[in-house]
Order: sequence, then structure tokens, then C-alpha cells
Amino acid sequence: MPPSTSASGAFTPPASDTDSGGVSAASSTLPLTHPHQPPTTAAAPSPAWYTRYFLATISWLRGPTPAVDIAFRPLFPRVQAWPARTFQRTLKRRRAQLAALTAFLLVWTLLFGVVVHYSRFADTVEGVVPMHLGCGASLWAKNNLCGLDGEACLPFSNSSFAFRCPSDCVSGGQVLNPRAVGDQVVAYRTFVVGGGNDDGTYGTYRADSFICPSAVHAGVFPSHYGGCGVLVRTGEASSFPSTKRNGIESIGFDATFPSSYTFASGVSFMACKDLRWHLFGVSIPFTTAISVISPVPAIPFYATFVGVFFHVALASDPPYLNNPYAIVSRALAGFLPAIFVAHFIWLYILKRSHKRTPAVERSVLYLAGLWVGALTNITFDKLIPISRLTARDLNQQPGAKTALAIIIVVLILLILGQVYYLRLCGRLPSMAGLYASIGASLGLLAAIPGTSLRIHHYILALLLLPGCSLPTRPSLLYQGILVGLFINGVARWGFAGVVETPESLIGDGLYYSSVPNITAPEVTQWNVTLGLPTPPEGLTDGGQYGVTGVSVLVNDVERFQWRMGEGGEGDGGDGGDGGDGGDGGDGGDVEGGEGEGGEKREFTYQRRQGERSYVRMAWLTRSGRTMDYTRAGVVEGNGTWRGPVRGQS
Repeated sequence: MPPSTSASGAFTPPASDTDSGGVSAASSTLPLTHPHQPPTTAAAPSPAWYTRYFLATISWLRGPTPAVDIAFRPLFPRVQAWPARTFQRTLKRRRAQLAALTAFLLVWTLLFGVVVHYSRFADTVEGVVPMHLGCGASLWAKNNLCGLDGEACLPFSNSSFAFRCPSDCVSGGQVLNPRAVGDQVVAYRTFVVGGGNDDGTYGTYRADSFICPSAVHAGVFPSHYGGCGVLVRTGEASSFPSTKRNGIESIGFDATFPSSYTFASGVSFMACKDLRWHLFGVSIPFTTAISVISPVPAIPFYATFVGVFFHVALASDPPYLNNPYAIVSRALAGFLPAIFVAHFIWLYILKRSHKRTPAVERSVLYLAGLWVGALTNITFDKLIPISRLTARDLNQQPGAKTALAIIIVVLILLILGQVYYLRLCGRLPSMAGLYASIGASLGLLAAIPGTSLRIHHYILALLLLPGCSLPTRPSLLYQGILVGLFINGVARWGFAGVVETPESLIGDGLYYSSVPNITAPEVTQWNVTLGLPTPPEGLTDGGQYGVTGVSVLVNDVERFQWRMGEGGEGDGGDGGDGGDGGDGGDGGDVEGGEGEGGEKREFTYQRRQGERSYVRMAWLTRSGRTMDYTRAGVVEGNGTWRGPVRGQS
């Protein structure tokens, strides 16, 4: 190899082909790689499949880059802006606009107050202010709540009083929990017992019949507008035939009941019509006008919120209180915290989308949804046959399971639509984090021992509103419905707790507890003698809920109580001379054996020949309350015994 000269001019001697080791000299002096070729490295291992899926999910959640503006294009924007522009051009000064707005609100308030006054506060019957009743008011309480022989529900006869009922008591007078009438157990049915007659009178109703539906059934006033009447107590009656009138089929009862009532005819009254339907002619035009004309979106939001809130609280779905002025107090008590929450709803959820929406489309979508949600009692409650989301209620209420399945499918579709728009605008990750924290919080609340999680109207609205804070047409409609649900929940029921105790959820419903075993009685021509069961040892423990005795109902009236440790003594009715057990119930005698000595305990009552009688029993607890009653055993008119079917009542 010839000698060479380096770049600096220095002489480089030639290298031999091989060195002493047989290795090329070039290989000992040249780099292992070419100076213009990057060094080779080992290939990085591919990520695991779950890592790839995780990264792909995160990338999908973030949405497209850049984010898409999902605001919809308004239809005929110049036409939609014309009312507000005309208002501003006509009243150019801010003071004039403010004065016009103030006058508008004052006229609205005045007309609203006049209609509400004649709808709620100006009624008289025969010159007397009537008692305001709810659709479920009655003279007699369920099972033994009227006490032994009904003494807590006196008087039974020779008295009367004027009353007033709201509208729509055909559906509002339904019993949601099972209730016994003889050997029948009714639920989700308007509770009217009797009323059948052929002499042109109003008929006779059992005292536990709901008064307002009974008045509609009798024809005292129509259900659509409610009305006034005079109830007359008629004492004991022995027959309550079933009949269908005015859209209500009453329940029949063919035995004696100690208390009944009818309605007086020829009664004069004033201002007894429920004007909730007439009030729509005031509220809807005014809310629509201010929503279309106002150039500032915040003004129609707060004005419609206040107007719709008091429309629900005072007219369309007020709570049932005997004193009508208490309704005003309750409405004001709920309004202050409600408007506080509404302010935050506007600032953090609705403000951005409403500012970008023209007035007419905002009125059509948001305001229409607001009225639909606020009038739940005449919209969703009529369309969806679901009263409460509990397993037993869903099994008992006709059509509830099908309706729930439809609701779930519709909600899933709506949620998927919102997820699509949230992803397009890049807000899906933050919204997913928000709802994850909400779900975790609800899970912690549901885990509190001794309580149950309840998602009420207003809570459901607050939970779903953040996911609807988008400037799209579907979101505007959802916003209105949810704000309406919030208004209806607070104005009608108040701020109920998100967790409640089981006792508050049951109300007058069943505990589905253990019930006594009714054995065949001894039936004679004049008497029926019942053997009283002994409480099992497992039920006698449990503090105040421990069983200490037995309660006996005859024809749905408590006629006897026996408690452990009282020996042969018991509490009976006032129908005649009893043994150690006290006075007989239903015109009969009560006899008690030695409770702790092994002799059988007995209760005897007199029977009427040819008439059925119905017997039910329940365990008494230390707290004085009863557990569930049995179904009714029947002593037929010919003296034969028909035992009760399995179940509670």
C-alpha cells in the first residue's frame, strides 16, 4: 500500500496486510462502524396488549385534535333575533328597558296572584271555610291504627263537616301499598269502598274510603277541577256494594263496619274549583314572552325559574295541607335554597350554552322541556307506571318492569349521544372523572349501615345536568327537563335526604314479617271462638321490636289484644260481658286461658247469622306496634270456615 498524507499534511507510513497475529492492520485501526452510519441498537420490545388498549382508550377519550366546535347553526338567525332587536330599538335607553321589564313582571305577578287566590284561598261552603283535604284523606286508618274498636277514630255518626278536594283524585287517590278489605288485598287502585245505591242518593261509603275519590265516585264534583262538599257520618253499616261510576270502580265489602259516611245534597259553595289548569293561561304565555323578547339570556332563566317554581308549589302540584296558608309558608321555605342552587346551575352549567343559542330555539327547546319536567305529576307520572324503584313495587305494579326496561334503553341511547358530543369537543376525560367521583361518593353513601340510598327528583337532576352543558339542541332540551325535575322535586317534596332509614321508606307498607298461624275456629250459631297462637321464641327477642302478644282484627277493626305475662287477661271490645279478658269485641265476649300455664287462650265474638266475617291476626311488639297481619280467614254465612291464603296484609 502506498504511503499517504493525512489531512494535516503529516506523513502516514503504509500498513502491512497482516500483523503477527494474522489480523488485518486495518481492522485494528479503523472504527467498527462507518463514520457516516449510526450505531446499531437492539430493537425495543413491543408494549403488552393491555398497555396498547389503555393508550388507545386514552387517545379515544381525548377526542380529535383540534377539538370540534359542536355549537349548532341556528335556523333563520335574523328572524329569531327580531323580537329582541325590536325591543331594544323601541326602548333604546336602559332605564326604559328596565321599567318595561319591571312592569311586565308586576303584571305577571298580579295575574298569577289573582288566579291562585280564587283557586286556593277564597272558598266557602254554606258560609264556612272548608277543610282542605288531600286525595288520600280518610276518616279511618289502616289496620289497627284507629285503636281498639276504633276509639281513636270517633265519632262514628251524627256529625258532618265541609271539605274541599284538589283536582285529579282518581289517580291521586290510589293506594300504593297493599291494603286489605275483607279477604281482598288491593294495591295501585283508587281506594273507594262501597257507594253502590239504586235510589238516586250519593250512597254509603266505608269510613276508610278516601274521601275525595269517594266524592268523585258519588258525583259530588268532577275529578278534573276538584270541588267542595259536606260529609255526613252515618255510623254502622252492613253492606257496601261495589259499583263503577265517574271513572272509578269501588271495592265491595259484604260485612258490618262500625263507621260509614255519605254526602249531603243541595249544598251551596263559592270558589271551590281548582284553577290549576286555568293558571297555565297566565304562566305559559308570560314565560314564553320573556324568553323570546329578553336580549339577556340570564333574565329569562331566573324569571322562568321563579315563575315555574311558584306555579308548581302553589297550583299544579302543591303539598296536601289542611291550612292553605301553610302552603305559602312551605313554598317560601323551599324557594330560598332552591334559587341559590339555581344560581350555580346557571353559572357553571347553562350560561355558556344559553349565550350561544338564539332566543326562539332556546324557548322551544329549553322552556318546553322545563314545563314538561316541572309538571311531572301530569307528564311522566301519567306515562310511566312506576311509583317507586324497589323490587317489590316493580313486581306488584302492572307494567312497571316493561316501563323500566324501556326507560333504561332510552337513557343509554341519550347518554351515548352526549358522550359522542363530549368527545368531539374534548371534554370527555374531565366529565368522565367528574362522574367517577360522583359514583364513588354515591357508593360510600349506599354503604352507610341502617340506611338506603334514595335518588329523588332534584338529586337526579343535579347529577345529570353537568353532562348536558353543551351548546347542542338535544342538550338544551335535556337541560330544561332536568331543571324542571329539580323544581318539581323541591317545590313538592322539599330537599329530602339522599339516604333514608328503612322505616321512612316503608310508610304504611308491609314489613314482610312473620305472621301468626290462624287455626280453624269453633263456630256456633251465635259465636265464633278463635284460639290465639303463642309467639315463637325466636320472635320474642329483639328489644323494642320483640314480639309480646297478638292483635286480632274482625272485619278490619281491631277487636282484641293479648300480651304475654298478662295471664288470662286481655283487651277486648265493648260488645258485652267478657271473662277475665275484658269486654267482648263486635258484640261478643273475650275469654282468656292462662297464658303462661299452658291453657289455650281464646277470643270469642258474636256473629250475625247469614253474614260473613273476616279474621286477621298480627304479632304485637314491645313498642306497641304490630307487625304484618295475615290474610283474612273467612267465616262464611253458613258457619263454615275458609282459612287464609299465605301472605301478609
